[in-house]
Amino acid sequence: MTSEGCGAGSCNDCHNLTKEEASDLLKKGGISEVLNVEFSEMPGVWAVEVEKDRKRFPVYIDFSKSFVVTGNIIRIADGENVTQRRTAQLNRVDVSRIPLEDALLLGSRDARTKVTVFTDPECPFCKKLHLELKEVVSRRPDIAFLIKLFPLKMHPNAYGISKSIVCTGSMELLELSFAGKPVPPPACETSAVDRTIALAEELGIRSTPTLVLPNGVVMPGYKKADDLIKLLDSASGN
Repeated sequence: MTSEGCGAGSCNDCHNLTKEEASDLLKKGGISEVLNVEFSEMPGVWAVEVEKDRKRFPVYIDFSKSFVVTGNIIRIADGENVTQRRTAQLNRVDVSRIPLEDALLLGSRDARTKVTVFTDPECPFCKKLHLELKEVVSRRPDIAFLIKLFPLKMHPNAYGISKSIVCTGSMELLELSFAGKPVPPPACETSAVDRTIALAEELGIRSTPTLVLPNGVVMPGYKKADDLIKLLDSASGN
């Protein structure tokens, strides 16, 4: 409180947390690398940006400095997962590191906004997302998707199918696989799929589908067309 009454001032008039103090508070949880401290969107807590096992993410410390909160904070007004957004912003990747000569193009080559998609030809959520990507492209010709084949070990046939798709550069073969139909064996020898697997590991991409936005933000998981358009427009400032 200030002399003018409850809520008349700003939070930093009464509350302060330094990076060093946050580091001391979090040591018991095995976290020692604190990158930044700022007031969270949720009143009464600080958002503390930390790094552990080469991944950056936010945790939350309350103003009493007695409690640490981990996990998702959802804003009720619009349903946005503010923790997921913060995590994505903290773990941006350098998009120039992603080679695109082996990527499948969905949409116009002249599209202003291009999104890289890491997909597995036997992943059911990739199949669902693919339909949404086609919907986005049909509604927004200024958006295109560059699809990189990233087979997961949990899908034993995906590696060979991915090589077949890369060899032919065929969207038709990808959609054939999504439909559960047989895909012919690879028609060439290629190391492109292995390079994508290695790159995904370096970038911290471990699941499919995963989208990499033009600004380097990594967004894993299935999303509907409306949400994708909203996300991309927001990222580009539209």
